[in-house]
Amino acid sequence: MACCLIGCGSNQGARREQLDRAIELLGVMPGITLRAVSRHRETRPIGGPPDQAPFLNGACLVETELGPHELLGVLAAVENTLHRDRTERWGPRTLDLDILLYDQLVLEDSLVAGAALTIPHPRMTTRRFVLEPAVEIAPDLRHPLSGGSLRELLDNISHPHLHVAVVGVPGAGAVEVAGAIADATLARLVHAPRALPWKPSRSGVAATEPWSDALSACAAALETASWPNDPHDTVTDYWLGTLLVAAEDALAPSALERFQADYGAASASTVAPHVAILLRASPEALAERVAFHAAGRKEAPNLDAELGSTGSTGSDLTAGLVRLQEQLLARLRCGTRGGDGPLAVVVVGADDLGRAIDEAIAAVEATG
Repeated sequence: MACCLIGCGSNQGARREQLDRAIELLGVMPGITLRAVSRHRETRPIGGPPDQAPFLNGACLVETELGPHELLGVLAAVENTLHRDRTERWGPRTLDLDILLYDQLVLEDSLVAGAALTIPHPRMTTRRFVLEPAVEIAPDLRHPLSGGSLRELLDNISHPHLHVAVVGVPGAGAVEVAGAIADATLARLVHAPRALPWKPSRSGVAATEPWSDALSACAAALETASWPNDPHDTVTDYWLGTLLVAAEDALAPSALERFQADYGAASASTVAPHVAILLRASPEALAERVAFHAAGRKEAPNLDAELGSTGSTGSDLTAGLVRLQEQLLARLRCGTRGGDGPLAVVVVGADDLGRAIDEAIAAVEATG
């Protein structure tokens, strides 16, 4: 039997009746045992078209003999029985049932009837409207990627002054996305004071001085002693951990060992991000932006500053960026087990920067 957390929401029609009926139907489905149901909470819509009605959101805990894809099929059957109506992403809907957690399973983009199933739910760690009802019924359930309990995840986004780090390789759009989030949320914006001293295809031969200089400058901007305590939050367009991840490829073993020690000391006196927005661009998009950069075109306005003095262009640079991007993803998904990693990580596609900005803003606004 698998223990599963299901999120429930509605903002059209008879909201409460629809949610109650959905949970009632779910509880009588073969192979499913209903264990706990949260109270309904009214919440404002996040993202999507303007002027939507408020949502009622809740959660239920079930045990099931069904596999994740079979469970998704049951949820779809319940939605269809109650005449689910949803015409656009993040738009108004009569009923929405989502698998949030399925034991400690991690499943990414597994196709079911043409739709991608991802477990845990990829945006749950920043969504207060998900975490509050979930904590009511299952506070000690653990998120399999971050390692944190649901209560810890809720406490994390309830910090009085959030640190939101927009993380991306050069060319992914971190500067643009961080600026847009700060504008939308009235947050303090902190830019990376040094470019990443990184070059592709130079494993183990980089000079150590640029790395030490970058570490000192980037850590100074995040010092705990000077961190504000006002309610407007801080958005940075970098994560200090990116330096460590990139250095593991760039520095020789002896130099890396010294840098790791320096990094440990520096990170201990800084405010780690509570939330990371990781921008993930396709190899094709990164290649296009590298080409724009090489040609001096305006489509990559921040790439010079982000790349610093790499002096690299073309396929080597693109391949290096893709590799670094996947290394960042692997490290960030370790959450608290990575030591300095944020508990809440949301991965945002960065091929379309306009859409990436919308998704990143929605992820941050959902914490409130």
